[in-house]
Amino acid sequence: MKIIDLRTMRGPSYWSVKHHKLIVMKVDLQDLADTWSNSVPALAEQLPKLLPELAQPQTGDLDKSSTKNPPLTEEQLADGEPLGYVILQVALALQRTAGMPVIWGKSYPAHQEGVDFVVFCYQEERAGRVAAEAAVHIVEDLCKGQPVDLKPIIEELHEIREEEFFGPSTYSIVAEAASRNIPYIQLKNSNIIQLGYGVNQKRIWATTTSYTSHAGVEVAGNKNRTKAMLKDAGVPVPYGTTVYSEAGLRDAVEDLGFPIVTKPLDGNHGKGATIRIMNWEDAVEGLQAAQKYSRAVIVEQFIEGHDYRLLVVNGKLIAAAKRTPAAVTGDGVSTIQQLIDKINEDPRRGVGHEKELTSIKADQHTLDILRVQDLTIDSVLPAGKELYLKSTANISTGGTATDVTDLVHPYNVLLAERVAGIIGLDICGIDLLTSDIAIPLNETRGAVIEVNAAPGFRMHIAPTEGLPRNVAAPVVDMLFPTGSTARIPIFAVTGTNGKTTTTHLLSHIVASKGYKVGHTTTSGIYIQGVQLQSGDCTGGQSAEFVLKDPTVNFAVLETARGGMLRSGLGFHTCDVAIVTNVAADHLGMRDIYTVEEMAAVKGVLPRTVHKNGWAVLNADNDLVYAMREKLECKVALFSMNEHSPRIREHAESGGLAAVYEEGYITIYKNSYKLRIDRASEFPITFGGRATFNIENSLAAALACYCYGFDKDDIKQALRTFIPSAAKTPGRMNVYKFPTFEVIVDYAHNTHGIEKFAEFLNATEATRKVGVVSGLGDRRDEDTLSFARVAGRIFDEVVLRQDRDLRGKTAEELHEIMTRGLRLDNPELPITYIENEMDAIDHVLNTAQPGSVVVLFTENIKATLKKLDDYESQI
Repeated sequence: MKIIDLRTMRGPSYWSVKHHKLIVMKVDLQDLADTWSNSVPALAEQLPKLLPELAQPQTGDLDKSSTKNPPLTEEQLADGEPLGYVILQVALALQRTAGMPVIWGKSYPAHQEGVDFVVFCYQEERAGRVAAEAAVHIVEDLCKGQPVDLKPIIEELHEIREEEFFGPSTYSIVAEAASRNIPYIQLKNSNIIQLGYGVNQKRIWATTTSYTSHAGVEVAGNKNRTKAMLKDAGVPVPYGTTVYSEAGLRDAVEDLGFPIVTKPLDGNHGKGATIRIMNWEDAVEGLQAAQKYSRAVIVEQFIEGHDYRLLVVNGKLIAAAKRTPAAVTGDGVSTIQQLIDKINEDPRRGVGHEKELTSIKADQHTLDILRVQDLTIDSVLPAGKELYLKSTANISTGGTATDVTDLVHPYNVLLAERVAGIIGLDICGIDLLTSDIAIPLNETRGAVIEVNAAPGFRMHIAPTEGLPRNVAAPVVDMLFPTGSTARIPIFAVTGTNGKTTTTHLLSHIVASKGYKVGHTTTSGIYIQGVQLQSGDCTGGQSAEFVLKDPTVNFAVLETARGGMLRSGLGFHTCDVAIVTNVAADHLGMRDIYTVEEMAAVKGVLPRTVHKNGWAVLNADNDLVYAMREKLECKVALFSMNEHSPRIREHAESGGLAAVYEEGYITIYKNSYKLRIDRASEFPITFGGRATFNIENSLAAALACYCYGFDKDDIKQALRTFIPSAAKTPGRMNVYKFPTFEVIVDYAHNTHGIEKFAEFLNATEATRKVGVVSGLGDRRDEDTLSFARVAGRIFDEVVLRQDRDLRGKTAEELHEIMTRGLRLDNPELPITYIENEMDAIDHVLNTAQPGSVVVLFTENIKATLKKLDDYESQI
């Protein structure tokens, strides 16, 4: 077997609009192409034993056409399943075994014989890719009788999960936000999560937020300063001091007496802390343990009582938990290690943050605690004797938590809320020791021992005992109060041709309404009209660039086929989606071989529109018109045919539409017609000659009207959109020189050049010269068809080559293009100049008076610069 393609989807895609995190793998089964699982007994005999997760019933939203429940049993393997399906289920089961609960997937034959697509969900991208490759090797090895060892694979997946998955606190906030339809983006190379888009975004880093005070974090991080501030405010705190050496420690012990506690001044999560120190030798060890983290060490009196954590969010007590350090209870027979192993069998315990509780490890800290009590890991504890294995009660070291929120005395509630305010934290964890949280702290001689910025939520969202608390909800309430919004409006545009111009038009109309627009196109990314990146920026990363920008309050995103097939969309829902058309282009690339399949790719976009949004579809294009059948949102249609029966039927049923009729762009609303303006008044239409830009104007006007823009505002914006090399580079850029005219355009497929031909045929000229090239990544028939149209519309052609021949040789492209150019015009003069810039120089130097020269350019930037330089020299 061989993996011949492996892609990662990060948003809605051709393979699933609903499941956003997908691995798309193309597997050549090679000599196992005709093999099913029932012809390989080892699969049924060994796989269920190697991966018990395979046959575990899964709950969730399963696609019954692609997965089964249970996913894969020994009986199914014995009855016979395709190997692609077996690989799929192994990849999912590997991730589940490593603590990543993924269940959805599908497998199906590719166009090539013996090749399968295997598509499945991942939780962590790197883990998904590792699982994909491992699944192929595992199934192949079993088929060929090779031994299989899953332990290193599972360990690697565990490590990836711990390194990359959100911690439980972050996950709880992200999940709560997602449940409220608030989008999130993990910022690259960081653990910072952006909630919301554009100007409405907020950020979290674990449990610090956009509202967390830097001063508050600094105060909480300095335990002496914290204690002093709390003491001044009347909050009970332990007596103590800060020391830097054994001499200072001796003075502190003489002043405080035993028992004492030592901990680093700037420590957190219990690191370096030693509690209940009863003698000088242990005190010195405690000092040394603390100084591994901080030269300054706090020495304070040990407060008797239970360890409690109180959580305050936005000034209100939200939850409280009683924390117990990792411990074992003797049975008179088992060793301490055996007792630990038995506790770790609890299915709630796992590696790191994988599950509700963390497995207990007998680390050096544990061994030191045992040594002080003259015990070892092999000692047998008397029956009923409880032994604490850690000096702190952190969940991450194997501790447990009991929810006591409903037991907290009102005095202690007020105390916690005051502490959070005194320190100045929006999210604050307050640790205190007391014999009973239901009694006022001042009556139990308890004390606040620590205040934590970025407190962990795990003990509250999944306590060992008691009621789980949704502590993330008040955090999201604080970040996005009732009535506020996390999103910004998104217009998204796709289609074979016209999408770039339509995107520029939409951005101009929206900006004219006062919005701060970010938009993406094949020419670059623009923030408030300023180009910040150049090149083809129509994929998911470019969309995220706009949505992450804190100055943008409206996004207009061109969305091309390449990005959707490469990594999926960069957003999950949009307000308005426009599909301009679907025609034969890029067929044979990335496993899309038919126009119908291309329509399925483009059709992803309108399926992401939310229920109250609009899909704006071209009623003149059969494939685009058919997209309306799969949509749950509102649908608006546009057409260049004022007598279109599709428009008439749609309008009569109460639908919204835009039509080019009697020279006007007109909105059909119920039985009324609202005329925007005469199309020839819009500069983008070149006096009405550029019918393809009339169609683009129809789409843009209808989209903005659907969103709620006034028709007069749309009219004014369309009248003031003047096409230019700066505004629409490579899209109908016209240069008028003293004796001839040059038009630069990006027409690169048959559909596009046919639309351009309508404009050129309506343009008067003494001679029409075209500079054209073929594209090496197109099918021969597509290149031939493009050349045939070019041969009909030009009086003379200069044939050139692109810099990137994309898989074909210059000779092959020259032959196909020449043959196509002369199919209908055998006597067409053709000059071959391989380099594009040399070809442009040639036509500029030989242009006849009254002629029109058309440059179908690949290198838009260099072409426009050459024309600007030529113009400056005249």
